[in-house]
Amino acid sequence: MSPGIALSRASRSRILGVAFLLQAVTSLISGLILKLGLVVPGNVSESMMKIANHAWLMRANILGEMITAAGVIFLGAVLFVTLRKQNETVALVALGFYILEGAILAASRIAAFSLLRTSQEYAAAGRPAYLQTIGTLAFASMDFGYTLLMLPFCLGAILFYSLLYKSRIVARVLSLWGLISVFLALLATLFAICGKEVSMFLYLPYLPFEFTVGAWILIKGTNTTAEITAWPILSSSARSRYRQG
Repeated sequence: MSPGIALSRASRSRILGVAFLLQAVTSLISGLILKLGLVVPGNVSESMMKIANHAWLMRANILGEMITAAGVIFLGAVLFVTLRKQNETVALVALGFYILEGAILAASRIAAFSLLRTSQEYAAAGRPAYLQTIGTLAFASMDFGYTLLMLPFCLGAILFYSLLYKSRIVARVLSLWGLISVFLALLATLFAICGKEVSMFLYLPYLPFEFTVGAWILIKGTNTTAEITAWPILSSSARSRYRQG
């Protein structure tokens, strides 16, 4: 095997692993850790006061969500390049869903900026009721944005993970885990969009998936044989030389 081909294969594996981990880490930090520092569950007034008193944390949360949105699109692009040989049309549709997810997440930050300014005015004006109402609407808009973006994410992930399962690039048990857990998340999302109460347990099976598959790819790499069979443009002799590396 030529050094150029070896480097290319290793680079693809590392980029895919990093893309999964980047998306997992940024979404965890911006969506969970920072949010826990700002939101008082069930108390809009106190949440707005915390946001007003910790404006830097809210701005960090917004920045983190923007990075997450970029990470979603980056992951979709890497998955498309990796899996398009399986079915380019399906991979392209999946990429489109990921781009839509990133766009919805970025657009939802408008409500976050509005909430920050409203919270600052709310604190400065002595907690007037009308500003609390505006803050409540901003919170509701942000929450619905998170729910809405899950729909294109789940649809895109189902398509990508189906191709991942077919390709055998990673262990099939990982691809199957991703598929099953995303189906559960899609079910929960549809219920939430319809205004139904949803148990967080439907989302929990997916939470460790991106960390796990990203670490797996970085540590073990991708399946070389599967990558070769996904390259129909290579001649049989070239494939033989690649295997013999």
